[in-house]
Amino acid sequence: METQKLPECPVETTLSLISNRWKVLIIRDLLTGKKRFGELKNSIGNISQKVLTSNLKDMKEAGLITRTVYAEVPPRVEYELTEMGLSLNTVLEAMVVWGKEYKKKQI
Repeated sequence: METQKLPECPVETTLSLISNRWKVLIIRDLLTGKKRFGELKNSIGNISQKVLTSNLKDMKEAGLITRTVYAEVPPRVEYELTEMGLSLNTVLEAMVVWGKEYKKKQI
C-alpha cells in the first residue's frame, strides 16, 4: 500500500477513504462476504464498469479490500473486505440509524 499523508482530522481521514456513495455501497455489499465484480455491479445498480473499477482500485490501495484472482478459464476475481474494511461496519450502522430517523421526520 502506498503511504499517503493523511489529514490531521479523523473525520476528514474517514471521508478521504469513503469519499463517495459508490465506496460506501461497495463496503455495504462486501460486509456480507466475498463478491465477484459482476455481483457488485448488479447489486450497486447505476454504476459504470469504469467507475466501479476505479473505486475498487482506490479501496485496494487504501487497504480496505483485497482482490483475489483465480487461475481459471475464464478468470475469476473476488473482492473481500480486509479487517480494516470490516471495521467500517460501525460507521455504516450509524448511517443506517441516522438515515431511518431522518426519513421518519420527513414523512
